[in-house]
Amino acid sequence: QVVLVQSGGGLVRAGDSLRLSCAASGRTFRSYPMGWFRQAPGNERDFVASISASGGSTYYAESVKGRFTISRDNAKNTVYLQMNSLKPEDTAVYYCAASTEKPIRPYVWDGWGQGTQVTVSS
Repeated sequence: QVVLVQSGGGLVRAGDSLRLSCAASGRTFRSYPMGWFRQAPGNERDFVASISASGGSTYYAESVKGRFTISRDNAKNTVYLQMNSLKPEDTAVYYCAASTEKPIRPYVWDGWGQGTQVTVSS
């Protein structure tokens, strides 16, 4: 069973940058893909980005392409989400996720971080 612990987040202004981190333990980190999701009040949890186990393939929601970058450091068992040019509509609780049993797409997210609030003021 994987345990995911998130850090980062907070209150920023539109146009600012922020980096989220997610540290994994309990499974061999380099063996499974990772992803980021977000949930705004009253909305469903939406996909933001994903990265393959090796880090060689990444995918993004259209709304964040060109602004957000997902990356991973398999030596540190950590996945990151670098968020640039933040907009008020990026405000949400962000969750990292692991696809520990499904290493190829479509991924099946079976491990979740605790969530972290990102608030972007205009």
